[in-house]
Amino acid sequence: MLKLVKCLKPKIALSTVLIATILSGCASQVNTKDEQEKAYTFIDKSSLVERLAGEDEINWWRNLNSPQLNQLIDDALLMNHDLRTSQLQLQSTLARIGVEEAKFLPQGGVVAGAQRGDVIETTPRQSSAYLSLTWQLDLFGRISALVDAAEASAMSQAEQRRLLQIEVVSSVVKGYVSYQGHQRKKQIIQLQVEALEQSVGVLEALVEEGAANELDLNRTRAQLSQQEALLPAIAYAEYSDLSTLAVLTGQLTSAVGLQNEQGIFDLPFRVALAEPSNAIALRPDISGALYEFSQANSLSVAASKALLPEVSLSAFAGVLSLDSLGLSTSNGQWQVTPQIEWSLLSYPSLLAERDAQKYLSEAAYSEYQQVVLKAISESELTLQRLVEQSSLQRYADQRYQYSNRAFLQAEAMYEEGQLPYLELLDSRRDLLSAEENGVDSTISLLQAKVNAYQAFNGRWSYALETF
Repeated sequence: MLKLVKCLKPKIALSTVLIATILSGCASQVNTKDEQEKAYTFIDKSSLVERLAGEDEINWWRNLNSPQLNQLIDDALLMNHDLRTSQLQLQSTLARIGVEEAKFLPQGGVVAGAQRGDVIETTPRQSSAYLSLTWQLDLFGRISALVDAAEASAMSQAEQRRLLQIEVVSSVVKGYVSYQGHQRKKQIIQLQVEALEQSVGVLEALVEEGAANELDLNRTRAQLSQQEALLPAIAYAEYSDLSTLAVLTGQLTSAVGLQNEQGIFDLPFRVALAEPSNAIALRPDISGALYEFSQANSLSVAASKALLPEVSLSAFAGVLSLDSLGLSTSNGQWQVTPQIEWSLLSYPSLLAERDAQKYLSEAAYSEYQQVVLKAISESELTLQRLVEQSSLQRYADQRYQYSNRAFLQAEAMYEEGQLPYLELLDSRRDLLSAEENGVDSTISLLQAKVNAYQAFNGRWSYALETF
């Protein structure tokens, strides 16, 4: 991140201004302390702190112990084109701060010229060189308010970039988990296909010998075709995951080569936060809304200051040489002109602009409050989703265990002649369904954990350093 951005970022991003500041227009910079305390108290009341306190979540994806995933995230933060675009936009907004700050300085330039002619009663030759400038004095703080607005705009853009970083990192992890999940599902289906092919071979031999009937054989063939039909869909899903990862990492799909890493599903990967309050309070959507409010407030102050007179100094200094194209024989001239300009006839328009900016500032404050509320609601919802997926995972594991026991019992009973083959097929189908459901539940649970880290992103997103 650019050093200038680092200097501009406050230590605590969750803050806002008293609404009286908006109405009075006495200052262009927002007062953050009171609303910051209110917001932290509001977040603490959500009871999220006790449920999540634990480990440090910085670089949380490294807990999956996947070098491939770590490399993908490094590549994405370095080569993602959306991040690159956002960085250039940020640099543009930073440059605009200089545009506003330059208005504190005198404006003008140097002019030099010469002319020669033979028009009657006109000096045939003359030359001149002079410096003219205009300096608008910021007695009432309008320029300062515009500078504050430009700085707030830059900070808002910086938070938008941080929000994009969060989305990129989370999407890479989700895409990687999805790809590995499809790899596992493909392995399961291939094992089932192999088992069914062996069953078909055995049944064909038994049918020829008259020891089995065509019904059992056709039912087995149908189940085999059903499983084989799943393989093209799995292959497409894998390619879709690779395509998504390729776009996120700024490369072609053919360049993304991933190895099978099923171990990520067996790790004790849990959601734990060192500072849950800050994990919400420092979210970029909250701080971005704050900076947008600060920008609107500064523009409101600038619009109010436009109602006051503008005081400026105009100055002129130069030399004029007659009958010569040089300046060897010249006369010096200078002039200083103080000026007060008050746009009284434009007052109705200026008043309307002031009111419009005031309403926009109040709207930005309301939007900020809404963003804080939505952030808390989203965080709580992700936790509820995590609880739900944990329960579903537990039930899926139980279902697989019971289905596996039932299949083993059915297989033993079939070999002893106590069970018809069709019931053995039904037990195998139940086991296959339970196994696939278990994989889906495992993937959903892991992605729910990723969503939780994505929602509680305030601290770990500040640790992302790409420049």
